Amino acid sequence: MPNARAVPTLRRRRLGEALRKYRQAAGLSLDQAARAMGWDESKMSRIETAKARMRPQDVAPLLKLYDVTDHSVVAPLEALAKDAGKQGWWQSYGDVVYLSYKDYLTLESDAESIHTYSADLIPGLLQTGAYAREIISATAINRTPEEVAALAEVRKTRQAILTAPKRPLKLWAVMHEAALHQRFASLPALMRGQLRHLLDMADLPNITIQVMPLTATPHPGMLGLFSVVRFPHPWPTVVDLENIRGGYFVEGTDDVKVFESSFDRVVAAALSVDDSRELMRNLMERNGP
Repeated sequence: MPNARAVPTLRRRRLGEALRKYRQAAGLSLDQAARAMGWDESKMSRIETAKARMRPQDVAPLLKLYDVTDHSVVAPLEALAKDAGKQGWWQSYGDVVYLSYKDYLTLESDAESIHTYSADLIPGLLQTGAYAREIISATAINRTPEEVAALAEVRKTRQAILTAPKRPLKLWAVMHEAALHQRFASLPALMRGQLRHLLDMADLPNITIQVMPLTATPHPGMLGLFSVVRFPHPWPTVVDLENIRGGYFVEGTDDVKVFESSFDRVVAAALSVDDSRELMRNLMERNGP
């Protein structure tokens, strides 16, 4: 049965964390803030710990109590309180999509931009359906063929955020050249189609693609895949780290800055956008007609 609480739990957690930050900055205790709102302390605690719903109409009065009246802060928090209970399209896939992946899809759908580095794979947002199925089949240990097909479908569906008519996601992807040399014995034409897709996506104004050459100097990306996920004000940046068991998030300001700086160094070590495009085009042509 689908975990209907997964998506709102993440959004409520981010809302609760923001409200707690503003309360603490105002120098108020849980009890003081609760009494001022006419609530009991347990209700305030449950809201801040994402265990209770926050009514959108209560957001502005609570923030005013904390001396926060800036519309650019109040409006996004009201919107988040309103959207906290919404179900993402991925909920229909039930337990096939693990909780950590559902959390990431929620963040991705709310994001303004993503900067990502991938050493051995084409980033998920840029994969063709055929490539996604082959990669998931090889890496998703203990998954049935039906689950592999479902996960490949999820991966393709989430790419709609790149071409959304309103506020499409800004994607800056750096991938290692080694990923472009991948071969699939049973599908010899697969990589040509994948490379053609990368070139087509690189033509979009909101997408930047660079290739890390085989001859690159050492850089922070050598330690593994990471994505820097940015949101509209006032939401803080989050870093997603992935491994064979899924992913986890880095949210502390100082830690996030390390990854932002690391991505800048990755970009500097990679080929330019034009040279990357030329390399992808040459590799595509080598893959036959």
